Amino acid sequence: MNFKGNDVYESNIDWVLAIVSGLAGIGIGALGYHLLNSNVARNQKVRQRLAETELELNQVKDSLNDHFARAADLVESIQRQTQELEQQLAQGAERFCDDSQIRRRLNNVPIDQGSSDEPSTAAPRDYADGNHGTLSEDFGLRQSTGEKEQPQPPRY
Repeated sequence: MNFKGNDVYESNIDWVLAIVSGLAGIGIGALGYHLLNSNVARNQKVRQRLAETELELNQVKDSLNDHFARAADLVESIQRQTQELEQQLAQGAERFCDDSQIRRRLNNVPIDQGSSDEPSTAAPRDYADGNHGTLSEDFGLRQSTGEKEQPQPPRY
């Protein structure tokens, strides 16, 4: 009987181990599902925020495009009105003004440089006078005088 009692007791242990292992597997599976599912939910929230941010960015771009188009229209309108005002002033000066300097200024005619008290200054140039500027072929080279000619350095 002793052997028979151990046999029954051992078979109960096998069932208990099988049930405990099954419950442990179910618990580990539920824990893994929970952890993986929370990452999916977090990723969906991030994707939703990204989509909302892209929508806001597109709206801002559209509003900036509208703003700059409106600004360009206003600048064009100001330029047109300025030209009309200049024409109006020039026509009025032609009809009513006796001062020739004011007429020239309104008609964009340059005033004689000789009549002004300031000396005229030439605009700066990026080239030299004559044929021997710094960009000429022979700048910095000595002229041969018939004596022993020195070889010229190679030009690249």
